[in-house]
Amino acid sequence: MSFRLRVFALLTLVVVVTSTATAWLAWRQASRQVTESADARNADIETISRELTEYGWRHGTWEGVASLVQELGHRTDQRIRLVTEYGEVVVDTDTLAGQLARPVGSPPIPINPRPNLDLPEDEQDPSALTQITLAEIVAYRYGVRFAACLTRERMEVIATDGPYGVPRYQVAEYSGDMPTATRPEVTVSEAVEECQWFAREGASPSPIDQERVDRCVLPAPAPPGPERIEPTFPPAPLPSAQPVTVADLAVFRICLSQTFHRQVDDIAPLPLHLYVGAADDDRLALSITPILLAAALAAGLVLLGSMLISRRVLRPIGALTAASRRLADGDLSQRVPVVGSDELADLAQSFNQMADSLQRGEEQQRRLTADVAHELRTPLANLRGYLEGLRDGVLEPNRELFASLYEEAVLQQRIVDDLQELALAEAGTLVYHPTLIDAGELVTSCVAAHQAVADAAGVRLVAAAEQALIHVDPDRLRQALGNLISNAIRATAAGGSVTVSAQVDGGWAVLTVADTGSGIAPEHLPHLFDRFWRADPARGRATGGSGLGLAITRQIITDHHGQIAATSELGVGSVFTVRLPLAVGSDSPQPGH
Repeated sequence: MSFRLRVFALLTLVVVVTSTATAWLAWRQASRQVTESADARNADIETISRELTEYGWRHGTWEGVASLVQELGHRTDQRIRLVTEYGEVVVDTDTLAGQLARPVGSPPIPINPRPNLDLPEDEQDPSALTQITLAEIVAYRYGVRFAACLTRERMEVIATDGPYGVPRYQVAEYSGDMPTATRPEVTVSEAVEECQWFAREGASPSPIDQERVDRCVLPAPAPPGPERIEPTFPPAPLPSAQPVTVADLAVFRICLSQTFHRQVDDIAPLPLHLYVGAADDDRLALSITPILLAAALAAGLVLLGSMLISRRVLRPIGALTAASRRLADGDLSQRVPVVGSDELADLAQSFNQMADSLQRGEEQQRRLTADVAHELRTPLANLRGYLEGLRDGVLEPNRELFASLYEEAVLQQRIVDDLQELALAEAGTLVYHPTLIDAGELVTSCVAAHQAVADAAGVRLVAAAEQALIHVDPDRLRQALGNLISNAIRATAAGGSVTVSAQVDGGWAVLTVADTGSGIAPEHLPHLFDRFWRADPARGRATGGSGLGLAITRQIITDHHGQIAATSELGVGSVFTVRLPLAVGSDSPQPGH
């Protein structure tokens, strides 16, 4: 499977899993919020229903209920609509707000403030139950008319439970001589008296009440017609003509309760239907379709983004693959464009650096081959010429000729040995035998070994060394330092000087070879340690060496974890500096410590 397909498959899996999990979490959270919203709405409906029922029960009328409905609407942030059983609108918060009434969207909730007659269970006498029913009918008529009158006068009504479930009404405590809210010219005590008179006028017991109560029993022989009973308050029970009997006491109680409701129907507040909310507000149902569509859209966007990202990633990788294949086929000029500053740009830059390094290595190898051929051609040509002359009898064999042939053979051998040694050093297979030595003593011995050559060239060679213990191969380091001293002597004219020193600098032993020679041009300094390189191309092998000494020197110093550098000024001289780490356990601190 290709990388593109694997990335696409992985991202598809991730998108499907994350989208599914997100959709499930969103559905769960939304469902919980819908449930909480529904619970809160149900709690609001319960509060509205309870307070409206209490209002009708306490006031005995629906007059003035609009202010309560408006206050409940603001408190619960719900639309409230009250209608009668016949469809007449009592109050609607939409209308109160000055807007058109919206269609209702929920089933009606019954609001019935009428009390239920609760006859005592321990009373078994039908006659007593009959008298209680008649008395409660009269009491409720009086109380409802009294409460409705007080409500119209904007006085607070106090309603308490009566002994049989029928409320009793009274006015709150007011100062009797204070004016009423609706009629300032009338005092509270006068208004209360008027309401009491109004309540008594319509609360008188009637023969119809007695007749309908009597229908609940199996009466004895009918008595003569009752006399006219004057209304009193509290109302006096109607006298029963004869003791009554009932076939079933439970049925008798139900009949009396139904009779109570029928007889107060004309005076009690009407049962209403309550609607909460509107049709366009009923959004409690939650559909998962939008969530799935949103998840699918998100998945599509992620997949599209993954394709764009994979294209952005694979295009540079494809270019790198093609360039590396051409590089493997031998085209070392291949490079890839570096775009941006991300990891792919770093990879492209690393590839280009690798290609540059390979190209430089190839060019160095070609130069090495050409240099080796050039360096070996002259000695071989000399040897061949002399040998052909000897063979043809052109030259006479003598000591001077054989000495010249020997010199050429030795030079060729030295070049081959230097090449082999450099190859071993660069391959990391050159054998070292490190031991603990004093860099100062090494400098002194090297100066002594080259003193005769310096004297012959008329160059003053001096040593300035202090003790510095280093752990190195003394022969290899003597070889490296000897190459530097030999080069310095060759570069210094007669009368000049070469100074070789050793000193301690921090955790390093610093060896320097300074001469007062002709110096090296700045543009030649970067090539000093290249193989077969000479500052003066015209210098011959007699004075210039093989051109491998500095390259070997650098490799030996590098293998000892050291550093070598050169500074020079034309006409003044050159300074070669070698830094080697001090041996562990010496008095001086170690490099990097």
